[in-house]
Amino acid sequence: MKIFTYCTVLTVWLLTMVSAQAQENDLANDIAVLKAAQEQVVTEEKEALKNEVEDINKRLDSNEITLPEAEQLKEQAAEKRALNIENRLAIIDNKIDLLERNGSNENLVDDSERVVIRIGSDNDEDDSYIFLGKKNKAKKYDRRTTSAFVLAFGLNNVITDGQSLDDSDFKIGGSRFAEIGWAWRTRVFKNTNWLRVKYGFSFQFNGLKPTDNRYYVDTGDKTELQEFRLDLDKSKFRMDNLVFPLHFEFGPSEKIEKDEYFRYNTYNKIKVGLGGYAGFNLSSRQKLKYSEDGEDVKEKLKANYNTNNFIYGVSGYIGWKGTAVYLKYDLNTIFKDNPIDQRNVSLGLRFDVD
Repeated sequence: MKIFTYCTVLTVWLLTMVSAQAQENDLANDIAVLKAAQEQVVTEEKEALKNEVEDINKRLDSNEITLPEAEQLKEQAAEKRALNIENRLAIIDNKIDLLERNGSNENLVDDSERVVIRIGSDNDEDDSYIFLGKKNKAKKYDRRTTSAFVLAFGLNNVITDGQSLDDSDFKIGGSRFAEIGWAWRTRVFKNTNWLRVKYGFSFQFNGLKPTDNRYYVDTGDKTELQEFRLDLDKSKFRMDNLVFPLHFEFGPSEKIEKDEYFRYNTYNKIKVGLGGYAGFNLSSRQKLKYSEDGEDVKEKLKANYNTNNFIYGVSGYIGWKGTAVYLKYDLNTIFKDNPIDQRNVSLGLRFDVD
C-alpha cells in the first residue's frame, strides 16, 4: 500500500513538473516567435519600399511623372514604410511585455504569428500545396518559384528494334507504370510568365507483364524471356528508378495583382511541357505466381538482370488545370548487352497538385 502511495505521489509530482516545464517552454517559444517577427517586419517593409521605388522609377522612365514628382513620391513612400515599421514593432513590443509580465501566452500571441502546417492552398494563387510557416505570414511581393507534389500513372510497354507495339512481348493493358515526386517551377522572365522551368525528383516504377507464360532469365550473356515450366497465374517484371526531370513549360497565365503582391495563375490554362530526365536504377525484380502440387506459390525474385544502371530519356505533357496527358520514353536500353535493343515507353496521366 505504501509503495502504491509513493508511486502515486511521484507520478503526480512528475506530471506537475512536466506541465510546468511545458508552460515555460510554450511561453519562451512564443516570445522567441514574436522577436523573430520583429526582424521579419523590417525585412517586409524594406522589400515593399524597394518595390514601390522601382514602380516610381518605371513611371519616371516612361515620362508619366516628372523628376520632382518622383522624388516626392519616394519621400512619401519612405515615410510611410518607416512609420509602418515603428508602429508594427511597437505592437509586438507590447505583446512581449504582456507575456513577460503575466507569464501566460493565452490570447496574447496573434494567430498570424503561430506556425501551422497547411495542406492545400487557401487562395487562388500559385502557392505551394504543402505549406509550413506562419498562419497569416505576409506574402512575398513576387514569387517566381513555386513547388508541387507530382503523381503519374498509366500504361507501360517496350519499344523493340524491328518490332511494332502490336507484336509486343508484353501485355498492353497489364503492363503499367507509376511515378511520384516533387517539382519546382520557376518563371524564366521577370515580367512575363509564358515560359517556366520545371525541375525536381521522381521515383518511377515501370512494370512489364510478359505474354505467353514467360518470365525473364539472366543467362549470363543476356537477359531473355523464357517459357516457365508451369502455368503462370502472374508474371511481372518491375524496374524502380530515381530520376531528376527537367521540363520547359509553355502556356498562358493570368496575372493577379494585389496591393502588397502579385502572382501568375496557370491553373485554368493549357500547359505544355517538353524536356527529359536522368537518374539511376534502384532495383529490378520479378514476381511470379503459380500452382504446384496443389499449393499456391508466390516468388519474388530480386536480382540485377543485367539492367542499365543509368537511366535517361525524353518526356512531355499537355494538360489543363492540374491534370495532363504524359508521355515518357527511355533513351537508354533496358538491358546492357542484349543483342536486340529494348527501351521502356510510358503513356498516362500526370497530376501536378499545386
